[in-house]
Amino acid sequence: MKNNTFFELEGVVINTMPNATFKVKLKNGNIINAYISGKIRKNFIKIMIGDNVKVMISEYNINIGRIIHRL
Repeated sequence: MKNNTFFELEGVVINTMPNATFKVKLKNGNIINAYISGKIRKNFIKIMIGDNVKVMISEYNINIGRIIHRL
């Protein structure tokens, strides 16, 4: 049984990269790599530079996140 703890933070997309990954600058100033979740991909939601997003980050690797919501 897994007990992963995730943080949900808000940030701004500052760069797009190959394979639907993005550089996101969080509100606290950190820059992380983020990929889009399956629901966003399935529903063809477009994410562009400058969009405000909500990112879910694991406590084990704080350099990679998953974009779960476009604000």
